[in-house]
Amino acid sequence: MSKKLLIRDLTLRDGQQSLFATRMRQEQIDRVLPFYKDANFYAMEVWGGAVPDSVMRYLNENPWTRLQSIKKAVGDVSKLTALSRGRNLFGYTPYTNDIIDGFCKNAISSGLGIMRIFDALNDINNVKSTIKYVKEHGGIADCAVCYTIDPDYKTASTSQDEKSLPKPVFTDEYFVNKAKELEKLGADMITIKDMSGLIPPMRVTKLVSEFKKAVQVPVDFHTHCTPGYGLAAVLSAIIAGADVVDTNIWNFAGGPAAPAIELIYLFTKKLGIEMDVNMEAVAKINKELYNIRQELADVDAGKNYPNPFNPLTDTLPAEIEAEFDKAIKNAKEGDEQELVRSCHAIEAYFNFPKPNELVKNAQIPGGMYTNMVAQLKALKSEDILEDAMKLIPQVRLDAGLPPLVTPTSQIVGAQAVNCAMDTKKGSAMYTNVSNQFISLVKGEYGETPIPVDPDFREKICGHKDERPFDTSTYKMQPNPVLDEFGGVKLAENEEEVLLLELFPMVAKNYLKGVKKAAWEAKQANNPATKEASSEAPKAVKKVSGKKITVPMPGRILQYLVKPGDKVEKDQPIAILEAMKMENSITSNYAGYVNSLLVDEGETVAADTAIMDIVSEPVTPSATSTTPNETAKAAQKATRPAKSITVPMPGKVLQYLVKQGDKIEKDQPVAILEAMKMENSITSNYAGYVNSLIVEEGETVAADTAIMNVVDQPVSPATSTEKAAPKAAPKATGPTKAVTVPMPGKILDIQVKPGDQVNKGQVVVILEAMKMENSISSDFAGTVNEIFVEVGDTVAADTKVLDLVQG
Repeated sequence: MSKKLLIRDLTLRDGQQSLFATRMRQEQIDRVLPFYKDANFYAMEVWGGAVPDSVMRYLNENPWTRLQSIKKAVGDVSKLTALSRGRNLFGYTPYTNDIIDGFCKNAISSGLGIMRIFDALNDINNVKSTIKYVKEHGGIADCAVCYTIDPDYKTASTSQDEKSLPKPVFTDEYFVNKAKELEKLGADMITIKDMSGLIPPMRVTKLVSEFKKAVQVPVDFHTHCTPGYGLAAVLSAIIAGADVVDTNIWNFAGGPAAPAIELIYLFTKKLGIEMDVNMEAVAKINKELYNIRQELADVDAGKNYPNPFNPLTDTLPAEIEAEFDKAIKNAKEGDEQELVRSCHAIEAYFNFPKPNELVKNAQIPGGMYTNMVAQLKALKSEDILEDAMKLIPQVRLDAGLPPLVTPTSQIVGAQAVNCAMDTKKGSAMYTNVSNQFISLVKGEYGETPIPVDPDFREKICGHKDERPFDTSTYKMQPNPVLDEFGGVKLAENEEEVLLLELFPMVAKNYLKGVKKAAWEAKQANNPATKEASSEAPKAVKKVSGKKITVPMPGRILQYLVKPGDKVEKDQPIAILEAMKMENSITSNYAGYVNSLLVDEGETVAADTAIMDIVSEPVTPSATSTTPNETAKAAQKATRPAKSITVPMPGKVLQYLVKQGDKIEKDQPVAILEAMKMENSITSNYAGYVNSLIVEEGETVAADTAIMNVVDQPVSPATSTEKAAPKAAPKATGPTKAVTVPMPGKILDIQVKPGDQVNKGQVVVILEAMKMENSISSDFAGTVNEIFVEVGDTVAADTKVLDLVQG
C-alpha cells in the first residue's frame, strides 16, 4: 500500500498574508469557496495570524463572519485551521484563562477544526492553557516548534571572548525535546514551523526523521521560499516521512510564501505517494486566484506572476522533467547542493521569484532584514547596516537568545539598529532602548532559551530579578454604552467582547462603525429623520499643478505643509504609513502647494496623487490656517544652532524636560514612537531648554527639530509647561497610591480630584504592549491628587493618583 501524504492549504491565510498583506475581501474569498469544497484538502488555514486584525482594520469586515462563512461553504471536507500565539492568542498581551477559554469555545463553535499554537520563545508554559481549552471544546491542538538557529559569533561584534560564549542551543536535541514536551501536554500533532525559510533541506531530513521516532502524533512541516530552500525543504520532509506538508496554490505560491501544491503533486506522483487532493478543483481555484491577484495588485509583494501551468494537462520539457528526477535522487542521497540547484531550475522555469540571497547570507528572517534596512533608511544611516547586522548576535545573546520569529525578531533587529546608532554617535550601547526590548529582557514575553544575565537586566530594566507578565493584573477592556447610537453597548455579545480584548484599538473603531451604521440605517427608515440625514455630495478638488504621488500603498498620517505654503524640491511634505513604517514623502518640485487631494487618515494606493504644486504663489482659504498655526509654523521654520532633531519619522509621545530645564549631554529629553517602538531621544548638548518646537502627539519627519538648547539659563514659560494638577480636595486621613503595573501611555483618566472611588473601579486607561489596559483601584476612597496627564508615557510602578481612604 502506498504512503499517503496530507496537505494543509495555506492560500487563504498565510498565502495572502505573505504576498498581499492580508487584503483579500470576503467577496473574493466567497468566489473560490465552492471549488474548495471539492478540493478535499486535509486542512485549510483560513484564520488567525494577521487575518482578524486586517479584516477589521482595512476591510471593515467581521473576523467571526469570515470563519463562519468558510465553514458553511466547505462543511467538514477540510479542517479549518487558525494560527495563534499561545497565551497571547491573536494579540500581544498574555491573557487570562477565562479569555483563552472563551476564545477557543467561540472559535471552535464558529467552525475551527485545528488551532496551530506556537510561542515565539518556544516557552512551553505559554501554550499550556490554549492546548487545554482547544481540546476541551473539541478542537485539534497542532503545536508548533519554532525553528531558529544559533548566532554566527565568528562574524559578530561581541564583547565576550570565545570561551564565555554559550554552547550551541538550537540543536536537533533541543527541537526534539520541545516536541516531546508538547506531546505530553496533549498535542494532537506537531509542526516543525520554519517561519523564515532558513532551514536547509538536509536539516529537514534529520529533524523530520527524529520527530517521527520521538513522538507518536502526526508531524507536519511548514516553511517559506524567501531564501530559496522552500521547495527542496518540503521535498526532503516528504521523503523523510512527514505526515502533512503546508502548500499554497500556484498563483499565491513562492517568494515570501510557501511552495506550490502543483509542484509537490508532481513530486508525489514520481515518488508513488498518494496525495488525496482533487487537482481539477485546485485548477479551478487557481484560475480565480489569478483574477483576484490582479485585483490585489496595489499590495502585491511579488509583482511577477508564475507562468500558467496545470499539472493535469500540461507537458513539461524533457530537461525540466529531468530536474524533478534529479531533485528526488539528490534528496535521497543527501546531496544538498545539487538538490537545491535542481529546485531552483524548476522554479526559474515557471518564473517563481528568485531566492533572496541577502536574507540567505544574513541568516535572519526576510521581514527582520527589510525592517532593519527601512529603519536605517529613515535614520539616513544605511552606511551602518553592516555594523547593525554584526551586533545582532550580541543583542540576541544579551536578551537570552530569543528565536528569530515574530515578534522577537523585530525587537532584536530594531535594538541592533539602536545600538549601532549609539556607537556611531560615540555613546555606549543600549543608550537608546525600546520598551519592547525592556519587556523581553524583563521576562514579560516568557522564559528565554538561556537566562538573561541579572546584571544586564538591571542595566536595562532597573532590577536583577525576572518579572514575568502577571495575568492576575489583567483588566478587561472598557465596554461603554454608546448613547449617540441609541444607547447600545460597544460590544453586545461574547464574540464582540473577545474582539475588543484581543484588538482594543482596532476593534473599538470597527465596532463603533458597526453600531453607527446600524443606528443610521434605523434612522434612515424613520420618515421624520430621512430628510435631515441626507448629505451634500463631496466637492471634487481641482487639480491644476504638478502632482505629488506616493510610491507605495499606505495611509496618510500627516501633512507637513498646507495650501499656500512654498516648498523646495526634496522637502518632506507628508508622512505615509506603509509596510509598518512611517515614511517621509518628499516633493519632486519646487513651488507652492495648490491643494491637498486626500485627507489625513485616508488609505491610498501606490501612485495616488496626494497634492499638487504650482509655480505661482497661492492664496490659501481663510479657514486654512489659524494664528496659532501660523506662529507655530514660524517657530518650526527657525532652527537655532543647537537644535535637537529626531533621527527618523515618528510621533512625539512625550517630552521628558520642559522649557528652562538644565540638561546634560546624552540626557534623554523625549520619547519618539517610530517603527512600532518607543525610542528615547537624547540631547547632543549640555545647556538649557530654550523652547519646545513641536507638541506632544505630533507626527514629524526625520531631522525635524523638536527643541532647542542654549548655553545660558532660561526663564520657564508657563505656556510650555504642563498644566498643574487640579487642586486636591481638603480631606484628611491617610492616602494610598494607585500605580500602573507596566510601562505605557496614559490614554484616559476617568476620575478627577474629589471623586468618590469604589474598590475595583477603573480610574485610568493605560496603553501598553499594543493594548488598552484598564487600571482599577484596589481600595475605596476619595481622589486626592492626580500626578499624570493624558498622553504621558510612564514607567512600571509609576504613581498615577492617590486616594484619601475612608
